[in-house]
Amino acid sequence: MANYIMLQGTSSHVGKSILTTALCRIFYQEGKKVVPFKAQNMALNSYVTKDGKEMGRAQVAQAEAAGLEPMVDMNPVLLKPTGNSRSQVVLMGEPIGNMSAKEYHQGYSLKAFSAVKTALKRLDGSYDTIVIEGAGSPAEVNLKANDIVNMRVAKHLQAPVLLIADIDRGGALASLVGTLELLDEDERALVKGLIINKFRGDISLLTPAITFLEEKTGKKVLGVIPHLENLGIDDEDSVSLEEKHPSRKRADLTIAVIQTPKISNFTDFDALAKEEDVSLYYVKEGESIGRPDLILLPGSKNTTEDLLYLRRSGLEKTIKTAVCQGIPLIGICGGYQMLGETIYDPYHTESDHEQTAAMGLLAMETTFGRHKLTSQVQAQCTALHFFDSDIAVSNLRGYEIHMGQTVFLEEKRNHPFLLTERANEEVSLTEGLCRDDGLVFGTYIHGIFDNDVFRRAILNALRKHKNLPLLENKVNTSAAKEASYNRLADTVRQNMDMTLLHDILEGRA
Repeated sequence: MANYIMLQGTSSHVGKSILTTALCRIFYQEGKKVVPFKAQNMALNSYVTKDGKEMGRAQVAQAEAAGLEPMVDMNPVLLKPTGNSRSQVVLMGEPIGNMSAKEYHQGYSLKAFSAVKTALKRLDGSYDTIVIEGAGSPAEVNLKANDIVNMRVAKHLQAPVLLIADIDRGGALASLVGTLELLDEDERALVKGLIINKFRGDISLLTPAITFLEEKTGKKVLGVIPHLENLGIDDEDSVSLEEKHPSRKRADLTIAVIQTPKISNFTDFDALAKEEDVSLYYVKEGESIGRPDLILLPGSKNTTEDLLYLRRSGLEKTIKTAVCQGIPLIGICGGYQMLGETIYDPYHTESDHEQTAAMGLLAMETTFGRHKLTSQVQAQCTALHFFDSDIAVSNLRGYEIHMGQTVFLEEKRNHPFLLTERANEEVSLTEGLCRDDGLVFGTYIHGIFDNDVFRRAILNALRKHKNLPLLENKVNTSAAKEASYNRLADTVRQNMDMTLLHDILEGRA
């Protein structure tokens, strides 16, 4: 039987995911057979496992920190918001349909808890340590009766809980005391310690507050974790976009990412943002796009509605004007679909619109079907004419998550990629589409910019057009991630009472 420890928060976005990642790496470094777990995730950042299942991106980072291949037992329920208080429900990696918040919370969530218990039982039999992440707050009294991700999990396992507050937001003391007051007595007894996260400044000035907390609640403060800048670990959802790129740094190249209301998998661009010669920023309605060297149109959970948002806001016109002025444009997944002539939705998979005119920048049409394609892929960039450069790169890796099937309207066309493997089976399929002038191309492959050689080839094509010297690839994405996990673990270890943490984990506290 495994040892458990659970991280819950006083609210969303207090750092539960990051601290779960930290504990996974710490226990992994200690030689434990550790695995992350989150019963239910709500996020548009998702990932496809090797067996073609879909799961939340945060648990992927936690799995990597634990030295594991991601698998859906780590995140049995994933909710992907589609708009109008509705979400697509993904159970054990498979979409089962769209539900309203009321339908899910009052009718389905407790049924899904059986899958949660089954996944936990499998993990319990294979690992010695399970680090469990909650969601939101355990004290949401309006949701508590049907909640399957916080105290229901803790009580099912009798798992000790660490309660986290974000002091950077303000009100951390009140949030911790208030959350504990709203818990039932048996739930409060499971809380074995408190964590203050994202602290800035002199720790000695916080000592009176820590003393007050411990006397008021009877709970020990295990640690005060400093605010970490430029952590380099994938974010769970688009809430973090508000603080992701607060300013535009000076760099040789500028890249604008169009931020739509239902943006998904924005982590596709994190590797670009880490390049020293790149300033990457997000643009939404009312903000100036400037004159970037490249525009990126990201994936979307609701392609049609996000396309119409671009049209209403004037961003579509801005994008098309930029292309006419010679600024290149790349679309990924939903963004790729928007670049075509028409989007059809005969089964109302995403919206009430059966047919929507797209941006007309690529000669293709997309029709949404009933079934989602989810698979890891390997590919070659065979003949991508981008800007003034011809790019060819082999051994590319990524993944697909899309409902739409795209057909092409011209017999002669330039497909930039050749899929050589899909879902562990050898294939030979052309993928994506590039315009003849090299200014516009799109692909269904998520994670394409995580491929170091391909990413640098794209950036060097931009540098060549600006008559800048070409650069060698200096970024190893995998090594950078490992360094980030180790840095996070070191910081948490230095600012946490590790003796007490192990006592709690092993049932001695």
